[in-house]
Amino acid sequence: MNVQRSSASSTIVVVTGAAPLDRRAVAAIPRDAVVVAADGGLDHARAAGLRPDVLIGDLDSVSAVGLTWAEEHAEIVRHPVDKAATDTELAIAHAVSCRPERILLVAGAGDRLDHAIAALGALGAPPLAAVGSLEAWWGADQLHVLHGPRTVELDLPPGTVFSVLAMHGPARGVSVGGARWPLVDHHLEALVGLGVSNVAEDTVTVTVRDGIVTVVVPGAAS
Repeated sequence: MNVQRSSASSTIVVVTGAAPLDRRAVAAIPRDAVVVAADGGLDHARAAGLRPDVLIGDLDSVSAVGLTWAEEHAEIVRHPVDKAATDTELAIAHAVSCRPERILLVAGAGDRLDHAIAALGALGAPPLAAVGSLEAWWGADQLHVLHGPRTVELDLPPGTVFSVLAMHGPARGVSVGGARWPLVDHHLEALVGLGVSNVAEDTVTVTVRDGIVTVVVPGAAS
């Protein structure tokens, strides 16, 4: 069983979305991280003080100013507009190809529900199972995505609300410890409410044996 922790030394950050980044998400990015921007995510990355190393996508949403900056300071991987994958999926696939210990997806909370679902759904791609630590910030919400078999330990202040969701299909062998409502070797159906709004009482541990679970900490409690 692998234990996922946030101290991995090799981190790739994928910046996506069409909204400004939350300051807490930006503060969580290691200084030595490689930053991959998905199209217009480059503009939000730069506005947050980040310097993307790679720009990926069909480049239909990045600003002219941002594109000019990228031509001088970043690697550009351009894809055709008529493509079968989203820019976020392409950026995540690029990140996986670099074999990092940790991937961190960061996005501002925009107003497109379909974009949010597709972006977070991309974290369920099978190749990501090989990444030691898979995390995301969506606005001010922090997520940990576990491809089984895997365990994550979260040092959350007592009283912190968190949810455990099977967003990518049913998950088996789901256990939750250190919480008001623990689970032991549970079969969690996809997108059911059982794991929603649990409360931390001690160090929270979440384990999944088969499938994928996503731990959501609303409001980025720290």
